[in-house]
Amino acid sequence: MSLKTLLVAASTLAMVRASPAGKMVIRDWIASDEIVGFNQTVPDDQTGDIYLAYQPYLKVVNGCVPFPGVDAEGNTDAGLAITGSSDGDCTSSTGQIYVRSNISTTSTSTSTYPTALMYSWYMPKDEPSPGIGHRHDWEGVIVWLADGLTVSADNILAVCPSAHGGWDCSTDGYTLDGTKPLIKYESVWPVDHSCGLTTTVGGTQPLVAWESLTTAARDALQTVDFDKAIVPFKDATWEENLGKASF
Repeated sequence: MSLKTLLVAASTLAMVRASPAGKMVIRDWIASDEIVGFNQTVPDDQTGDIYLAYQPYLKVVNGCVPFPGVDAEGNTDAGLAITGSSDGDCTSSTGQIYVRSNISTTSTSTSTYPTALMYSWYMPKDEPSPGIGHRHDWEGVIVWLADGLTVSADNILAVCPSAHGGWDCSTDGYTLDGTKPLIKYESVWPVDHSCGLTTTVGGTQPLVAWESLTTAARDALQTVDFDKAIVPFKDATWEENLGKASF
């Protein structure tokens, strides 16, 4: 175990949550450079194909690149303090991108919206400049489709990047690479980071679907307190965020 992991463990408390079966589950914060995310894991069916077809590219203009927010055992990323440069200790990671939809067979959604695909990224900190911002950041984009069976650019109704608790939807101002929206992650000083539309092709990360996460990982995302950063696709925020993404 590295010194960095020991320091993280010493400065944070283990998270204890009750499982649905009534057992106590102990989870830990894991240093950002040591947490191991999921390999690409989506349903082995048409839904999984849809998830992959519309997976966005992300151009990181400044700040941290995406990191895994949780591992298979339910341990979560400890994040980074808002010190040093805006991308200090967070310029390199395989990363992770999460997706949840209202076409998932295990979704509790009773939504009457068109098909919604919410893709989300976790960054260890949101730091426009030293001392400004906060530990942890969750951002994403909602891709609205006319139906959840078709793969084509014409099937996209709107692309809605996340921005400061809301979603900025566009029905015609977005750029695609095939069927994949081009999204950027950027802070315009002194405002915190947010996602937006771009014409630049960015990078991709291993995609994991909400319904493909382990129970421990899903439970952690439901219950862990990421301070000012809120997981946009957990049950408590899922329907509310779809409602905010109007077009």
